[in-house]
Amino acid sequence: MAKLFETYKIRDVEFKNRIVMAPMCMYSSHNEDGMIEDWHKIHYGARAVGQVGLILVEATAVQPEGRISAQDLGIWSDDHIEGLAETVRLVKQHGAKIGIQLAHAGRKATVDGDIFAPSAIAFSETYKTPVEMTKDDLLETIQAFKDGAIRAKKAGFDVIELHGAHGYLINEFLSPLSNKRTDTYGGSAENRYRILREIIDEVRTVWEGPLFVRISAHDYTEGGMTAELYVEMAKWMKEQGVDLIDVSSGAVVPAAIDAFPGYQVTFSETIKKGADIATSAVGLITTGIQAEEILKNNRADMILLARELLRDPYWAYTAAKELKVEIKAPKQYERGWNF
Repeated sequence: MAKLFETYKIRDVEFKNRIVMAPMCMYSSHNEDGMIEDWHKIHYGARAVGQVGLILVEATAVQPEGRISAQDLGIWSDDHIEGLAETVRLVKQHGAKIGIQLAHAGRKATVDGDIFAPSAIAFSETYKTPVEMTKDDLLETIQAFKDGAIRAKKAGFDVIELHGAHGYLINEFLSPLSNKRTDTYGGSAENRYRILREIIDEVRTVWEGPLFVRISAHDYTEGGMTAELYVEMAKWMKEQGVDLIDVSSGAVVPAAIDAFPGYQVTFSETIKKGADIATSAVGLITTGIQAEEILKNNRADMILLARELLRDPYWAYTAAKELKVEIKAPKQYERGWNF
């Protein structure tokens, strides 16, 4: 049996395969209220029909000022629960598990009003200069992540992922390139990690299920973070009860990235082996054979697909044929489609 199609269990949740839909913003909450719309239900439901094992809903803001764009999904209000729960129901009825990525955009937010970050440094000349967060701001944001986890649980999600990558708020604290604070939330690695530590601790008081953290394992800039430096933080995450590190890279500062097939897999491998923790690999993974190599060589435990699943919601069937594996199609397809 190809490892890509083996079941995988984290805590009490069993995934039918190792294929994961990466969180990708759809910018489709058109009333700018953070609500799920029909597009989201169809979009995520289609990938469940396509036999993806775990679907991670896009970056969902825990505070309105923490949206990447005004059209992003939100989870800062109980009003958001109903639409999210309906999406969960639609996905689960096709045998997939579903997670949600709790997020705060930090200095990369493009909404009206003040935006917030560890330090008052703009991402680039085209972005607004953020307000440096006070201790009260930090406490409110940590509480917002906890409240988001409570709402995610009420909506029925199987997995929560904390977005600590791609230059958004948590990532901004973790990297010395964007965190210039001189208090207990800046300076040493332990201090820069403090906000994530406190978020994890608070989330774990209300969430018993699988908990992932997405990181940007390389800043591609001198003086920034690398996968080797993240090993220490990954060990701290494991001690706190994080189950899997979702290993991406880049975007905390503007930087050139040489993207090639599997270019982030070595980062996943470094963190998996260095911290003895489960990881997922992502980034220009396009074929079943490529995914199988990553898993069989113990470079990651799950495979995240992003653009490839936008191009082909039924990628799992293509990969199964490539790897000579038979997977069960939805009963509605059995007469008309020979898998």
